Amino acid sequence: MTDDLETARSTRLAFVTGATGLLGNNLVRELIADGWRVRALVRSPDKARRQFAGLDVEMAHGDMLDVSGFASALAGVDTVFHTAAYFRDSYKGGRHWDALYAANVEGTRHLLDHTYQAGVRRFVHTSSIAVLHGARGAVIDETMLRDESDADDYYRSKILSDRVVLSFLETHPDFWAAMVLPGWMHGPGDIGPTSAGQTVIDVALKRLPGVPPGSFSVVDARDVARAMILANDKGRRGERYLAAGRHMTMSDLLPLVAEASDVPPPRRRIPLWLMHLLAAGYEVYARLTGRPVLLSWAMARTVATEDDRSRYDHTKSERELGLRFRPLSETLRDEMAWFRANGVIPA
Repeated sequence: MTDDLETARSTRLAFVTGATGLLGNNLVRELIADGWRVRALVRSPDKARRQFAGLDVEMAHGDMLDVSGFASALAGVDTVFHTAAYFRDSYKGGRHWDALYAANVEGTRHLLDHTYQAGVRRFVHTSSIAVLHGARGAVIDETMLRDESDADDYYRSKILSDRVVLSFLETHPDFWAAMVLPGWMHGPGDIGPTSAGQTVIDVALKRLPGVPPGSFSVVDARDVARAMILANDKGRRGERYLAAGRHMTMSDLLPLVAEASDVPPPRRRIPLWLMHLLAAGYEVYARLTGRPVLLSWAMARTVATEDDRSRYDHTKSERELGLRFRPLSETLRDEMAWFRANGVIPA
């Protein structure tokens, strides 16, 4: 019986959206390590070849804005792991609601429809801590849902995409889905880079002018990937599972990043009023030129409103899934090593 179970697991086929992203590429690697076959949705074949050199990964070329264009690649899949999302550009100045809604809400809706039409009945959705909310200093769990009125455009898009998943479950009783809620992800393979990776790069290259305000829940992308696999194997239908990591202020995090980078940490504090002032100037520039900026008004607002709202209770994920988190020192060491190995930071 054990041999039959292992054989069944080794022949399982996963479809991973957003496969070249920080979470997606680590999920691909974790799945392969567990014996899955992987079909990866990629927008850039060149980036995918660089990201997955030496790995046995089947590539499917496509974009979440046109799910029908890659729907045929869903045939024969056992589980769809949906990690793709429009995120990074939404914090680079200007308004991005149309793009957020098209990719994160309508894209998820179309993906669910085509997944079902292809005969696939399992779906693990990457949600976000953005859908949760609590008082400052409170410990937040999966039941503490954020109201749309207290959400910026990105947060709202994630709230609505979760609702799409839950609504689909209501109308398709033979379909199974669960949701994993990551925090601020760090780790190797950040080819983007994400805002987390860019922070590490800026510290390592001594480009960060000071320590900004705010707190975050910091997590290794590999631990989030493991949470998604565990959710598929052990999770309950329609449930949310936190994989947010640990609460940290930027004052806590940046010295650890500097230590991993072997550089002096930034020490000057950037007050919130100055952050808002800089963001306002950048926002005007973004709207006049259409170019992305390092600090948008949306980012400054998020830092201000979410400060000290980054303590999350992982009891449910630990109890039901067996999820564990690795030491942050390991995450930062491996993230730094990857940036150095890929020439982003000088060795």
